Amino acid sequence: MKKILILALPVFFILASCTKDAQQQLEKDIDKIQNYLDDNGLTAQSTASGLHYIIEVEGTGGHPTISDDVTVFYKGYDLKGDVFDETGAQPVTFPLANVILGWQEGIPLLKKGGKGILLIPSGLAYGPYPPPGIKKNAVLIFEVELVDF
Repeated sequence: MKKILILALPVFFILASCTKDAQQQLEKDIDKIQNYLDDNGLTAQSTASGLHYIIEVEGTGGHPTISDDVTVFYKGYDLKGDVFDETGAQPVTFPLANVILGWQEGIPLLKKGGKGILLIPSGLAYGPYPPPGIKKNAVLIFEVELVDF
């Protein structure tokens, strides 16, 4: 029994440390998002997870769910405005379940034909392990138009 407890304690402290680090990163990210909003004269709503969003065009009908394939136009950039990805003249379609958590939470806030801005804390994006072209623990901004689902 003592061996299990001895092995479990380091795991507990590692997990507690990760949770504390994640919470500290989220607090930093929210400060960065709020500064961005203030600097650009924007007002956003937020969710419990720290996602901030602005609905620019309401759209019509229902909202997509995590099990839907969504068709969108989007532009993704960092807080400095450096674009790292965007659709061209044609929208893209993908399963909502296969994208970052910020999109899984944010896209369902839009209705078909709706447009909005998602300001995504790093923990809901790529965190400390981003793909090439995105910095570690970067807050990401996406302008999104939900074409269909």
